[in-house]
Amino acid sequence: MAKEIERKFLVAHDGWKKSVMSATRMRQGYISDNEDRSVRVRTCDGKSARLTIKIGKSALIRDEYEYDIPLDDAEEMMGMALGNVIEKVRHRVTVGQHVWEIDVFGGSLEGLVVAEVELGSVNEVPRLPDWAGREVTGDRRYSNHALATDRPRPERVYALSN
Repeated sequence: MAKEIERKFLVAHDGWKKSVMSATRMRQGYISDNEDRSVRVRTCDGKSARLTIKIGKSALIRDEYEYDIPLDDAEEMMGMALGNVIEKVRHRVTVGQHVWEIDVFGGSLEGLVVAEVELGSVNEVPRLPDWAGREVTGDRRYSNHALATDRPRPERVYALSN
C-alpha cells in the first residue's frame, strides 16, 4: 500500500519560476466523494490519464492508489465529475533534497498558487524556500478535492500569506 505524506504551502512570490525543471498541464475531477476517501481522475498534457483513490482523514498522511487509464475513459469520467473540473499547470522545482510541486491554477481558480512537497516520513523536515508562504497542510480549503467541490474559495494571488 502506498502512503502519501505531504505538506502544503501557499506561495508568497514567483521566485520559484527561475528553477522550474518541468511543467505539466493538468485537468482533474472527482468522481466519488466521501468524508474519508475520494476517487479522482486526472489528465496530463492531454496525452495520459490516471485514476487515483485516496483513503484517510489525515491531511498529512493518507493511503493512495494510482492507476493509468485510457485517455478517452478519463475524458468521459471528467464529464461526470462532481463540482468543477480543476485546471492547473504543475511546475516541479528542486529545493535541497526535495522536489516541490507548484500548482498554478486556472479557470475559476485563476490566481491561486500552491506548493506541495512529498516527504518520506512524518518526521522529515524539508528546507523551506523563501517563496513558501503560510503552511496550509490540514486546511481543507486548499485540498484539490475541496477546490473542486466546495464554495467559498480560499485566498488567492500568491497566497496573501504574510
